[in-house]
Amino acid sequence: MPTLVLLPTHKPIRDYYAALKQYSLLHVTHEGAVRDAFGALLGSCARQHKWTLVNEYEVRRKKKSLRVDGAVVDPWSLAHGYWEAKDEHDDLAVEAKRKIDLGYPTDNIVFQAPDRAILYQGGSRILDESLEEPRVLVEVLKQFFRYEPPHYDEWQKAVADFKEQVPRLAQALEKLIATERTYPHFRAAFDRFAQVCRASLNPRLTDDAVEKMLVQHILTERIFRKVFDNPDFVRRNAIAVEIEQVIDVLTRRSFNRDKFLGGLDRFYDAIEGTAATIEDFGEKQGFLNSVYENFFQGFDAKTADTHGIVYTPQPIVRFMVKSVDEILRREFGKSLGDKGVHVLDPFVGTGNFLLSVMREMPKTRLQQKYAKELHANEVMLLPYYIASMNIEHEYAELTGEYAPFEGLCLVDTFELAEDAGLLTFMAEKNTQRVEAQKRAPITVIIGNPPYNAWQVDENDGNRNRTYEVVDGRIANTYIAASKAALVNSLSDPYVKAYRWASDRIGAEGIVAYVSNNGFLDGIATDGMRHHLARDFSAIYHFDLKGNARTTAERRRREGGNVFNDQVRVGVGITLLIRKKDHGERPARVYLYRTADYGRAEAKLRELDSFGQFGKVPWNEVTPDARDTWITEGLHSEFNSFMPLVGDPADGDEPRALFGLISNGIQTNNDAYVFGFDRDAVAGRAKAMVEAFNAELFRWKAAKRPADIDQFLRVAEPTIKWVRKTKRCLSRGTEARFDPDIVVEALYRPFVRQHLFFDRMFSEDAYSLPSIFSPDLGGQRALVVTGVGMRSPFAA
Repeated sequence: MPTLVLLPTHKPIRDYYAALKQYSLLHVTHEGAVRDAFGALLGSCARQHKWTLVNEYEVRRKKKSLRVDGAVVDPWSLAHGYWEAKDEHDDLAVEAKRKIDLGYPTDNIVFQAPDRAILYQGGSRILDESLEEPRVLVEVLKQFFRYEPPHYDEWQKAVADFKEQVPRLAQALEKLIATERTYPHFRAAFDRFAQVCRASLNPRLTDDAVEKMLVQHILTERIFRKVFDNPDFVRRNAIAVEIEQVIDVLTRRSFNRDKFLGGLDRFYDAIEGTAATIEDFGEKQGFLNSVYENFFQGFDAKTADTHGIVYTPQPIVRFMVKSVDEILRREFGKSLGDKGVHVLDPFVGTGNFLLSVMREMPKTRLQQKYAKELHANEVMLLPYYIASMNIEHEYAELTGEYAPFEGLCLVDTFELAEDAGLLTFMAEKNTQRVEAQKRAPITVIIGNPPYNAWQVDENDGNRNRTYEVVDGRIANTYIAASKAALVNSLSDPYVKAYRWASDRIGAEGIVAYVSNNGFLDGIATDGMRHHLARDFSAIYHFDLKGNARTTAERRRREGGNVFNDQVRVGVGITLLIRKKDHGERPARVYLYRTADYGRAEAKLRELDSFGQFGKVPWNEVTPDARDTWITEGLHSEFNSFMPLVGDPADGDEPRALFGLISNGIQTNNDAYVFGFDRDAVAGRAKAMVEAFNAELFRWKAAKRPADIDQFLRVAEPTIKWVRKTKRCLSRGTEARFDPDIVVEALYRPFVRQHLFFDRMFSEDAYSLPSIFSPDLGGQRALVVTGVGMRSPFAA
């Protein structure tokens, strides 16, 4: 464990004593105020280890939950130490004993008052010191951060092992499955399972994706048996049973599961050993969520990216659930626990939202709600497993009895909107659950939608799926009402989630999402704002900022992201309320925006301090005629100015300075077709042409299969398959290299480079041929590229 770097002269120590002095001058001595100074100091020290100070940390015990003032938590959701604050009027030793008698943890906890600290480690009191001297405070903090439970050390070593071993084992399993598919018995079992998956989850699901589902199951099944102490899971869970049937055929010949996974024994033992030391199942849930998020994203990063796998911090979950309960009471005279209030999490992940919903309602009503009125969907196998375990275990903890959770479906939520009649969803029991959910009168939709809108490139093979019904609804509403010329960002799954929820909720109800909040001020989302304001009676948005896809100055103002550094978009909590009597009036819109430059921890503390939406100091905003919500700093007369470029919809003679607008060349292929050295660009271009023609020959020899994506062999170092390139191949067009079309160009937009300007290897040239010379043959022409087409709202 790295030593805490801290001296009595360092700024965090000076700030601590300066804050106490200021409180003393103001005669402020109560615990609620003075503890903030120590909390800031503890948080600063935690960041040295890349840990986080979580305020109001819940420690759940069998009889009741306890809440310490803070805990330092690592990225795996493991708590390394606890903190409990008191003021100078308390007898600290007496208070510490009282808390310990209540069940407070004693493995590493500091009881602190402005003038004194008592530290317990390993169940024993190891120091009791006055904090009047800065050097003593430093020693207390160093001792606190020096402590590490023995099993944590083994866990950290296993982390490195796992990262090295799992990719190798996953590849070996995929190779084994590919080999076994040449044998009739396994091929028949695999093909049957693949057909079921395509009917249930995605008709475009590739065999590779099905193989990954089998691999995920094999690599994680032991965790569910041992960490969750549930050895019957694979026999009881409807989806696990379906997959085990395929794996049974796989193991009949030569595959021994236990022997194959022997290389991961140390990692599994570390998971099991660490989980066994966690008494609180809530902490165990968080730990296992982190195991999935941090490790299995490494196993299948593309799938994780497509589905936006980032799990929601508990302060956000608590705020949203309590807010929904309060809105139900205020607006509808109901509560989450009332009969008839159906709650759906359409993107359940590992179940955090439903767990919080279950804790919020009276235990006397939980049995009815759990059996019939709580619903959830998950499209990915591994989080589906974890959600099933988490929710069923939580129910057993709250009621003292076990019951399977029949409300959880393995299904693509957006698929449920498709008018495809009765489908078979993985297994008969799963199909019954899906049909029951489709019939349910949903009152509350709550969750964290996926957020990834943009495939990096066609080589990625990682495109978001299209949905005829949901995408059609977006086209007929959000896009139709937009005045923007470019609306690509409306293909983002989070936008689909809002459209789907707006259509799925009943005549009265609530939609509560934490999501990308680019729709607040996005140019292309004006139509989305327009329809949200007409689909609902009231809209509340808590802007948590954190957008890293913006200018440097604004990025600093946006502050930290409440999820993690991997999430680059701004985040917000949106509460949409629909009432029967709202008629044609647009919704009243309320915003609250966190302070500029805020750290993620401060934003989460702010959510906890509010508790629920009723205590937030909302600002009502008045959208303008162009459906702009954030109008602060805008000048109303701007829309009366003459535009630089005319809108084609204005007729043949638009009132504008210029009559033509165009993007530059959008290659979607810059690294391959641009460069400073003309010979290097020409060399790459020749290699691309040769690779394209080789694939064209192979495609023709294979009798021109229709599914180009499935057929192509990706050769990323040589060629990038943009949509235009694929279309040319599907038409049978042969590529030719012409050195005269390696031309000079201005790149983004003031850097002179060379460009291989062959339309086959560029996505679009827009109107440039009508602006510059359309004939590039035999001459050098100056062309201008666009500034890049990737949305600033993509994750």
